[in-house]
Amino acid sequence: SELIRGFLLSGMPCPSSCPPGLLALMAPGLALMATFSLPSQAGDRRALPVEKPPGVKGRTLILLDVNTKSPVRIISENFLSLQLDPSIIHDGWLDFLRWLPSHAAPTLDGQSWSPRSLDKALASLRFVGNRNPVLSMSGCVVPGGLAISLFSFPFAVDIVRSDIALDKQKGCKIAQHPDIMLELQREKAAQMHLVLLKEQFSNTYSNLTLTARSLDKLYNFADCSGLHLIFALNALRRNPNNSWNSSNALSLLKYSASKKYNISWELGNEPNNYRTLIGRSVNGSQLGKDYTQLRSLLQLIRTYSRAHLYGPNIGRPRKNVIAFLEGFMKVAGGTVDAVTWQHYYIDGRVAKVTDFLKTRLLDTLSDQIRKIQKVVNTYTPGKKIWLEGVGTTSAGGMNNLSDSYAAGFLWLNTLGLLASQGIDVVVRHSFLDHGHNHLVDQNFNPLPDYWLSLLYKRLIGPKVLAIHVAGLQRKPRPGRVIRDKLRIYAHCTSYHNHNYVRGSITLYIINLHRSRKKIKLAGTLRDKTVHQYLLQPYGKDGLHSKSVQLNGQPLAMVDDGTLPELKPRPLRAGRTLVIPPLTMSFYVVKNVNALACRYR
Repeated sequence: SELIRGFLLSGMPCPSSCPPGLLALMAPGLALMATFSLPSQAGDRRALPVEKPPGVKGRTLILLDVNTKSPVRIISENFLSLQLDPSIIHDGWLDFLRWLPSHAAPTLDGQSWSPRSLDKALASLRFVGNRNPVLSMSGCVVPGGLAISLFSFPFAVDIVRSDIALDKQKGCKIAQHPDIMLELQREKAAQMHLVLLKEQFSNTYSNLTLTARSLDKLYNFADCSGLHLIFALNALRRNPNNSWNSSNALSLLKYSASKKYNISWELGNEPNNYRTLIGRSVNGSQLGKDYTQLRSLLQLIRTYSRAHLYGPNIGRPRKNVIAFLEGFMKVAGGTVDAVTWQHYYIDGRVAKVTDFLKTRLLDTLSDQIRKIQKVVNTYTPGKKIWLEGVGTTSAGGMNNLSDSYAAGFLWLNTLGLLASQGIDVVVRHSFLDHGHNHLVDQNFNPLPDYWLSLLYKRLIGPKVLAIHVAGLQRKPRPGRVIRDKLRIYAHCTSYHNHNYVRGSITLYIINLHRSRKKIKLAGTLRDKTVHQYLLQPYGKDGLHSKSVQLNGQPLAMVDDGTLPELKPRPLRAGRTLVIPPLTMSFYVVKNVNALACRYR
């Protein structure tokens, strides 16, 4: 099957021709490919370890300062990305892409949005999932799909464009459907949800059918939404000598080129798991040769002669996967524009809410980043690295857990670690799918991680700043490694947020302690006015809640076309920051006039 991924240019206001709706959900206000804050030091695996200053007794205030002279790292404007699971083909949601973009065009300042355009706020859209791709084109079989996903792709002679018709002169036209169709679709999706989860747990997948018309829908939706697609071809169609059979992929490339589709490309998904999936393995060296072959194909087609190519999309970097990556890099390290891998923290079938509070678990990603960087820098120093599939839990996640407030601790810390250690792009799994790792529910209502991501994009700029902390109490226990439960990150405030002048700084803080913590801003941050954005669970479910409150006010859509105003709570200059237990929060320190943040 073909895996289709998209990257929205974050920070770019949606053009007037954009379809309004699912767009609003994906507005630059959440441009998924934003950049995020770094722990105290670049490459540090934890938020900055602190030392107890002389004379500090008991539960002293935590003293916090930020180096405002120069950034530690500058992350891409397109850091945070989004995945859309191909199960939308199976459960019918694909047909609604043509109308999901609805009434409100998203603005970076966050005025009007719609739940049907939530994904526009996130910068990159990755179309991938767990099914075997087999694309058939005019009777020929074309394996596609960077996901372990494979689906049938019949191409008709007469290609019918989707109901989102892209007209460069008149803009995007959206087909309208009555509400009853949406209700029927929800019923269909709920039934299919059980089937898809059963397939996932048994690791046996049925084929999906993605027609040429469906490809047109996806591309037009992306184009009208300001997204750039990344399409992964299936690496599983093999010749007798186990090399990649590219004949039908070439047909697909020619078809896309005839439509002048602006697409980037990949080949395969989690190739280290092919033996488990199909009983046949491909080693890293062979996949490297396959990528070299794909690059040669792209160069034969004028439209794609300079197209970007990404891979190898390996799984978690255990010993055998690292060996696979080394084999790939030896052969094709210079062929790809970025090296990609995936990471899921917990098996969704056994996860518990307490897992999301374990600092040791939060730190596992940092170890994996270093393993990947070591291999990449050995063969192609300076090559960009993407985390092209990340979620709190695998196996579809768990209801009331991986889609709850508690999952936000892992998600927010993930963003901080990746930015701090120089990962160029991160793709979040998933915007909408049949599992429970998604950002919106089946009614397109935002879940906690969506609000978290939206605030992140609104407030966080690409420049990462080093922090200096003193006074944090830590209680060593013999035989145990101490992990920080208070994690603090700092960035220049987003230049796109016109509520704050350049030179302002945004902190974000994760408090995993079961007690509140007090922070006193020092140095260049002393006696500055601060705007607080405190996210807490809303309702009686606590950490299991699927609703959140911002500064004590519940967050919910005003209507289908309008996001609520995200109002900060102003704190007087010099006031101590009080961080409630088990919370996530953002603090904009205004008018710091930080040298590092004055210019782009």
